[in-house]
Amino acid sequence: MDSSPAPAAPTEATAPPLEDCLRLLRGERDEQKLAGLLIAANVCRAGDAAAVAQVYRAVGPRFLRRLLNTGLGKVEGGKEEEREAYLRLAVTVLAGLARAPEVAADAGVVSTVPLIAEVVSKSPDLTITEECFELLSLVAIASEDGAYKFCEPGVMDMLFSQISNFPDGSRCLELSTHLLQLLVHKLRADNMSVEKLQGMASMVASLAMLFGVLHTAFKFESLHMLATLLSQKESPLHDALRSMPSAIWKSHIRGGIIDVLQNRVVSSEKLQALLLAECMMSILGENWLSEDHKILDNKNAISVDKFVLLVLQSARVEVAVLLNELAFSKYESSKSSQIDDAIIQKQRNLAILFSLMERIIKMISDASSGEGEPSQTICEKTIMQVITGLNETISLVLDFLQDAKDHGQRKGDDLLAAVRIVGSYLAEAPYACQEKTGHLLEFIFSIEGQDESSPFYSVRFMLPMLSQITTTADGCRTLVSFGGYKAVIDCLIKMTEENGMMIDDGSMFLACDTIINIMSNRKNYPIQMEPCFIHLLQALTTWAGTFCS
Repeated sequence: MDSSPAPAAPTEATAPPLEDCLRLLRGERDEQKLAGLLIAANVCRAGDAAAVAQVYRAVGPRFLRRLLNTGLGKVEGGKEEEREAYLRLAVTVLAGLARAPEVAADAGVVSTVPLIAEVVSKSPDLTITEECFELLSLVAIASEDGAYKFCEPGVMDMLFSQISNFPDGSRCLELSTHLLQLLVHKLRADNMSVEKLQGMASMVASLAMLFGVLHTAFKFESLHMLATLLSQKESPLHDALRSMPSAIWKSHIRGGIIDVLQNRVVSSEKLQALLLAECMMSILGENWLSEDHKILDNKNAISVDKFVLLVLQSARVEVAVLLNELAFSKYESSKSSQIDDAIIQKQRNLAILFSLMERIIKMISDASSGEGEPSQTICEKTIMQVITGLNETISLVLDFLQDAKDHGQRKGDDLLAAVRIVGSYLAEAPYACQEKTGHLLEFIFSIEGQDESSPFYSVRFMLPMLSQITTTADGCRTLVSFGGYKAVIDCLIKMTEENGMMIDDGSMFLACDTIINIMSNRKNYPIQMEPCFIHLLQALTTWAGTFCS
């Protein structure tokens, strides 16, 4: 860019004829193009998409990029005040041009995304920053290529490292939040290159930092966006996060979760924080909850033991509330479509909480057996407190199942989820809640998921517990008393069927162990060789044959 006088700021005056603007933009000298851009700013404000497209074609992306580079000081020559004027003009014109979706989607405009991100990271002028975020949002909306351009190296870091400095309630914060929300909902990690996945991981790290350090309404916005990004199942993004060299993002998320759970916030926000905790355990392993990550400059930092108990207690409170509300909605209140929708949402929330508690059960089981990782620092007293809390919650879940039995309800995903969490806990403590479990076992075996035509998963979820209690005569007697062994046999047959349920070798072995235990103790109770045993032998023979063919 030559050292011609810096352009004056565009005015709101009525724009001269479009032809004059285009003629100047097509000129060979920079002075002509700069004069044309000053006029173009007003053309863009007029909102004529066809005229805007003509202006863009006349000036071309190369000159606009050169103007940006000059404003950023990447081109030699020019005074400081001139560079700032060039930068303001380039951003203003680009933001105006991008209001036409055709222009915003053009490869030339998309290519400016890294430069605009650099402007955001360097410019102290919030008015320029506002226009940058307006421009970037238009680019992200206009095309897939535009959205994925943000995943190039360094772009996310430059854009969102500044958010914590924006005044609460400011236009900059509003626009940057809008851009983040756009990217969270448009970007999909499937089929992304490793380079772009690292860009998405940088966005997660930026959001984690904001979630961990801010104490404004944006804290909850970042919480929702993190939950959306991390709850995508089997996403390649998870591998990118696991391979990040810095662990500080994990500490920021831990700190944000502590802030939400320790303070008086609405239940929906606590549920989001617990969902995020479940996502972190899903991605990084159950021991994430008990790893000792120091949080720098966080006055609310608490010990690992207190963090584990805080998450568990918060989950237990929400489970108790949801179980009560579901029971009331299903059995006490009048039926309506609105209530049905509310029930579905409550069931989803309950499933999330149960999944979190299952992971806590696994973590405590590993810690108790000495299989936990060296970074696991949870103490024995905390382990006992967790077990006591889990025992109380499982008792509430069994009461929920008893309520369903009393009302003749045996079909529903919430009931199946309840059976699953009970089965997960009893797999580690098979004699816990023994009286309630014994009374409900026959009913549990009859429970079906919403899409099941006959019980299967309800029996399968209980197999780890059954394989242990049937090593004693009393356990066998409990199962035989209502013919429960037939349900186990039926479940095992389904697992062996070539075109039947998905085979799970672990569950199959547990079912076999249960049947063997029953047969080994049959002297203590009457049991006849019924046709189901013949069907089982036939199924096992056929299944074994598939490995030899």
